[in-house]
Order: sequence, then C-alpha cells, then structure tokens
Amino acid sequence: MTDLTKINFVARRVADLDDLTDLVEMLFPGNRNQQHAAGRILLALKAATQPIRSLSHLEDRYGISRRTLQRTRAKLSRLGLIERISWMNNRYGGQEGWKLSSRMGTALRGLADKIDSWRKDTCPERKQKDEQLVELLK
Repeated sequence: MTDLTKINFVARRVADLDDLTDLVEMLFPGNRNQQHAAGRILLALKAATQPIRSLSHLEDRYGISRRTLQRTRAKLSRLGLIERISWMNNRYGGQEGWKLSSRMGTALRGLADKIDSWRKDTCPERKQKDEQLVELLK
C-alpha cells in the first residue's frame, strides 16, 4: 500500500519550483494520475471566486477516476493546501464547498521558525532536556 503522505521534499530543489507541475510532482512523487488530479483540483479552486461545492465534475471533464480524485483531495486537505468549508461557517454566508487554504504555508513558516529557534537556543537546561528526550528514542 502506498503511503498517502509521502512527499519528495529536497531543500535544494525548493528554489527551483517554478510552477504548479513542479509542486504537484514534489507532493505526489511517482504517481502521474494523482499529479494530474492535484493540478486540476488546484487550478479549479484557484479560478473559483467562491467555494466549489463538489469536485466531481473534474472526473468526467478530465477523465480522472473517482478513487484517484478522492485520494488526491484527501492528501491535499491533510497537507493544508485545500480545505472544506461547512455551510455553518458564517464567514462564507452559508456557502459550502472546497477552497484553497493558507494552512500549509502558515504551518511551514511556523516549522521554519521553530527550527531556527531550536538551532539558536543555547540554554543548558534545554540542551539537557533534548539529551534526555533523544535517549528515550533508543
């Protein structure tokens, strides 16, 4: 079984990301069907002015299987690139559907900040705690 959350993140290649195809290739390594589905989902949501109620129209229009579309949508959602809007969300006036999300960007910026603060932290107590926690991983 394929790991649904596998991505091919290489720090040196991030600067080389030029377009959507590079992004989906990194997020869905080795699976052209999911790369195609992800590209179609992201383009459809980018062009939309309001949440898209269902992405099933992409199945017929672009020949994407239901299973591929659902698995791809689930991974994009877990990664935080897209999100489901509930009709109960007052911010969208009762509309429901899928939209592009800023969660992944926010999370990656937060991760970068955490890594920078960890790298700069020279507190002896923190160092001792890190040593103890790493020892527990044995």
